[in-house]
Amino acid sequence: MTETRKITRRAALAGLSTALAMPAFRPSFAQAAPIKIGVLHSLSGTMAISETALRDTVLMMVEVQNAKGGLLGRRLEAVVVDPASNWPLFAEKARELLQVHKVDVTFGCWTSVSRKSVLPVFEELNGMLFYPVQYEGEEESRNIFYTGAAPNQQAIPAVEYLMGPDGGEAKRIVLLGTDYVYPRTTNRILRGFLNSKGITDADIMEEYTPFGHSDWQGIVARVKRFAGEGKKTAIVSTINGDANVPFYRELGNQGIKAEDIPCVAFSVGEEELAGIDTRPLVGHLAAWNYFMSVQSPANTEFKNLWQAYIKNPRRVTNDPMEATYTGFNMWAQAVAKSRTTAVDAVRTAVIGEKFAAPAGYTEEMLPNHHLSKPVMIGEIQADGQFNIVYKTPEVVPAENWSRFIPENANRRRG
Repeated sequence: MTETRKITRRAALAGLSTALAMPAFRPSFAQAAPIKIGVLHSLSGTMAISETALRDTVLMMVEVQNAKGGLLGRRLEAVVVDPASNWPLFAEKARELLQVHKVDVTFGCWTSVSRKSVLPVFEELNGMLFYPVQYEGEEESRNIFYTGAAPNQQAIPAVEYLMGPDGGEAKRIVLLGTDYVYPRTTNRILRGFLNSKGITDADIMEEYTPFGHSDWQGIVARVKRFAGEGKKTAIVSTINGDANVPFYRELGNQGIKAEDIPCVAFSVGEEELAGIDTRPLVGHLAAWNYFMSVQSPANTEFKNLWQAYIKNPRRVTNDPMEATYTGFNMWAQAVAKSRTTAVDAVRTAVIGEKFAAPAGYTEEMLPNHHLSKPVMIGEIQADGQFNIVYKTPEVVPAENWSRFIPENANRRRG
C-alpha cells in the first residue's frame, strides 16, 4: 500500500540556525491557496536507504521558506507520495501529484529508470521536476531541471583521477553496476573514454547485478582474479541502493584494500556509509560534487539547519541532499523573480539563476537545464566521512550529451 499525505508547516522551527530561524510570531499569509510542493521519493523498497533523506530535505525547506513568510505571500504545502522503488508506480504517482493535487513543482526521483518513467508525464501535463542525483546524461527536457552531475562532472573526472599518479595509475578498470539505464549508459561513456586513452576492451571488466543484490562473493572473487593478472586495477561502482551494503562488506571480507584495488563509487555517500562498518573501507573513494566535510560558511549553515530540523546532531548530509537544497532555493528565487508559480514563467526565470551552494562554489543554472558544479573526489574515513583529495578550482559546466556516444556526439553539450 502506498502513502499519500500532506505535510503542512509546523508551528515553530525550534533550534534552526539563527540566519533561517522562524520569527517569534507566526507569519501572516494572504487568503490565497497554498503553493503545493510535490515530493516524489521512495520511502520503501530498495531505494529507501537513499531517498528518504531527500524527502526530509524538501520538507525542511518547506518549513524554512514558510518561516521566512512563504512565497508571494502564500504558504508552501508539501504533498508526499511513496512510489516504493517501483518504477511504473513513479509515473502513476507523478500523474497523481499533477492532476489530483495540482502541485506547482515537484522534487523527486533518484534512479534514472524512475526519472525516465515520469518524464513523459511531466512533459504531457507541463509539470516541473527538479531531479537531484548524478545521472548518465543523454537527455534534455524542458520540464526537468537536473541539479545532480552530468558524466563530465563526475564519472569521467573520477576515472581520470584513477588513471593519474594520485589515483594509482590504473591500467585495468572494473565497471560494476546495477542493471538499469544509468550504470549501463555511464559505462558505455566510460568505455569510450577509456578506449580513447589507450585502454583496450581486454583490460575492462564489466558486470551488472539486479537491484537489491546481496551475494557478492563470486563477483568480488572474479575482480581479485582480474586484478591479479599483472596490471594495476581499479573498480568503478555504479551500484545503487541497499546493494551497496553487502558489496562493501564483501570487499572487506575478501581483504580488498584501497592501496591494492581502489574502488570509486558514484552512488555512495555519507548516508549509505552510515549503515556500514567503514573501517575496512578506509581509502576507497567516491566522486561527487559535494561532501559533508566541505569547509564553507554555506555548508556550516546547511549542516546546522539539517541537524536541527531532524533533531539529531549525528545525522549526515550528502550530495543529493545538497543538490535538492540548491534546486529548491533556485526555484524559490525564480518564483520570487517572476512573481508567479506558473511553470512556463518559472522555467524561463530559473535559467541563469545563481546560488552560493554548500559545496563552497556559486553554481548557475545553464540553458540546458543543468548546473555548473565543482567536481570532488573523497576518500572514505573510519568515521564514515570523506577526506577530499581532489576538487576542481572552478565550477564545471554540465555537458549532458557525451562525445563518447556516437549518435549524440554532435549535439549541443553545454
